[in-house]
Amino acid sequence: MSPLPDLESLRLLVLVGGEGSLSRAAAQLGLAQPSASKRLSTLERRLGLVLVERTRRGSRLTDAGQAVAGWAQQVLRDVDGLLTGAEALRTKRDAELRVAASMTVAEYLIPGWLGELRRLRPELYVGLQVTNSEHVPELLRGGAADLGFIESPQAPAGLPARRVARDRLLVVVAPGHPWARRRRPLGVAELAAAPLVLRERGSGTRETLDRALRRAGAAEPRPLLELGSATAVRNAVIAGTGPAVISELAVRTDLADRRLVAVEVEGIDLHRVLRAVWASERPLAGPAAELLAVTRRHRPGTATTGATTGAAAR
Repeated sequence: MSPLPDLESLRLLVLVGGEGSLSRAAAQLGLAQPSASKRLSTLERRLGLVLVERTRRGSRLTDAGQAVAGWAQQVLRDVDGLLTGAEALRTKRDAELRVAASMTVAEYLIPGWLGELRRLRPELYVGLQVTNSEHVPELLRGGAADLGFIESPQAPAGLPARRVARDRLLVVVAPGHPWARRRRPLGVAELAAAPLVLRERGSGTRETLDRALRRAGAAEPRPLLELGSATAVRNAVIAGTGPAVISELAVRTDLADRRLVAVEVEGIDLHRVLRAVWASERPLAGPAAELLAVTRRHRPGTATTGATTGAAAR
């Protein structure tokens, strides 16, 4: 039996917690009560936990069940965001709202934002084009997108921009890499001299790193590999290919699970601002303005994994 729970069982658990009744939760999902009871029993066996206490008055979640239901709600929100983002990619032509986003923003932030927008406007037809930060302004100026999201160090000239999130780049390695056992921070010159797994030129991540190294008086980074997405960079580092400089958004879970280790670097500032941008010919209105409002309500925080000091601390 696979240890991974299926999504409908997680939905059922969350509904039982909200309804206080297995039969009412089953009815909402269109399940017969015996089938729902079997689903919960299977979920409990897979997780090795008692999740639901069944009594004559109804069903209630145990303490473990409440904890799992809370995590399940986040999983279900993430899946809804994934499906919404995938739908936007499929329907980018003739959309009511056309969005262009840089790779990191598209991978880690856009699905949640679009999911929230679609909950508010379920009838809205959204199209998403994923590209490098340097190409987003071209799409806006050419009328191919209504709203763009970039991760470049500076806002494009001539385009209105607004901060939607803060991010930082981290130096990460696999647990078996020598840098994972360092007791002293890495120096900027050491970072620049090391062969790194990098994003390709034209990406906002690469532009941020190149600029930060120049400001710190260091040479350009040495590419060991140049890859087209944060996911590809992350996977290469986990596989032991070499160190990388990557968005914190892409590796938070890996750091918490110790699949990756963040390496402290001194004397360089790798923080950055993620921005929404749009064409200057007309004020932002309609669905584009609504999406921008969603980003302001759902700004991701910056985790405290302690990856840069020196310039970053000032």
